[in-house]
Amino acid sequence: CKMADRKQITGGILDGPLALDNAIDLAAAQMKQIDSPVAGRADILVVPDLEAGNMLAKSLTFMAGADAAGIVLGARVPIILTSRADSVMTRLASCAVAALVAQARRESTSKAVVP
Repeated sequence: CKMADRKQITGGILDGPLALDNAIDLAAAQMKQIDSPVAGRADILVVPDLEAGNMLAKSLTFMAGADAAGIVLGARVPIILTSRADSVMTRLASCAVAALVAQARRESTSKAVVP
């Protein structure tokens, strides 16, 4: 991952880009001889744009029955972004995740301002 190489992202083990199967299925990664500590063990999937993220999220929720939470990061505050078709659980999860992100930002800001 170029951003990790440039030390723009720290504190984790990063690799990519990886195809979805190689990111989440260790057997697929091993079959393709992908040598990476992340391959088959990814905790977080990052997508290049909103459309790709939407396709991934919809695939996971509609085909795999996953629960989702939709937030957009990068603004001053987290933005909750849900679909008209989202379940009540997804809407509540989105609110909960946004609240956690906002709280973490408040705590990191208060630690940065030390008299």
